[in-house]
Amino acid sequence: MSAPARDPDARAATVADRLPAPTPVRGGPADPAGPRPRPALLPVEYVLPLRWSDDTGLTELTDHLRVLARWVDVTVVDGSPPDLFARHAAAWRYLVRHVRPDPALRGANGKVRGVLTGVALARHEHVVIGDDDVRYDETALRAVHALLDRVDLVRPQNHFDPLPWHAWWDTGRVLLNRAFGGDWPGTLAVRRSTFRAMGGYDPDVLFENLELVRTVRAYGGSTATPAWLHVRRLPPTAAHFHGQRVRQAYDELAQPVRLLASLAVLPGVVAALVARRPGLLLRAAAVTVAVAELGRRRAGGRRVFPAHTALAAPLWALERGVCSWLALAARLRGGVPYAGARLRTAAHSRRALRRRLGDPGPGDLTLWVQADDRRPD
Repeated sequence: MSAPARDPDARAATVADRLPAPTPVRGGPADPAGPRPRPALLPVEYVLPLRWSDDTGLTELTDHLRVLARWVDVTVVDGSPPDLFARHAAAWRYLVRHVRPDPALRGANGKVRGVLTGVALARHEHVVIGDDDVRYDETALRAVHALLDRVDLVRPQNHFDPLPWHAWWDTGRVLLNRAFGGDWPGTLAVRRSTFRAMGGYDPDVLFENLELVRTVRAYGGSTATPAWLHVRRLPPTAAHFHGQRVRQAYDELAQPVRLLASLAVLPGVVAALVARRPGLLLRAAAVTVAVAELGRRRAGGRRVFPAHTALAAPLWALERGVCSWLALAARLRGGVPYAGARLRTAAHSRRALRRRLGDPGPGDLTLWVQADDRRPD
């Protein structure tokens, strides 16, 4: 099965990594005078799936949405409780389209339900999906738009800014992933026609970005992971970071080679300590730092990753080695806790997705397409 044909009139644009940076814009409350005329927008839909339990970051996110709305059409799919939803609706009334997830959708992963809703409502062929902590600038949006003229899915690369200790620690993961092909960011971009034709993706998995990429590939679509396309990401709180360690390690269950490598770390450390050979651990740490440094230097990464971040790689690798065993134990208990439920599947294999796409049938996964009939203006 092949991906939908591209518009024959579409031209492959030159990647816009030399465009000037956008002019900074100061944020503030919604304009009481109502919407004002906007300059010409890129033909891009920005979909932001959201589910908040408090509004600590509302002012900052509103400022960001105001800037985004200068460049693209924005749809926020908000699964927050009613009081927060109403507050968001008031704050974003004249900035973006603000909707609830389609109630016809079923699935444990609320982010995926938000993405399915948002892509169904998208007004453009090119759709950027971004978590609430992702901070695109105009240059990056133009680059993604250009790449979607050539491929069905784009996987940019995130970097943390600012860089508190826990973001520094997690940057070790980012750099190692970059050395081996690319990190998994909080944002993807996809062609709406491909997304619709393949029937969306499964809302009952934990590692939703891997699931979407694999689904596009299983359908026959093309993907790109531009290592030079750096998109800023805000760091989580230290408490949130701590609470995500086992959940993120659980993602490795969808990547058996990586899982085996992670599971080997802890026994290797214990064996070296029992044999009283600390030099082995020092050499392993040095090799890990060297590999991370390769990831940092790749495709202009030194512009956004400070030199000292490569030193975090051995610490992160040790943490992942411990948490991978905890994730395996969680699997034996029925899955990892997520939003009041347990998710057993990290992501489906390519073979399973090819079978599913080769034998389509009615089900919850395709219900999102019906949202076209209810699309608001």
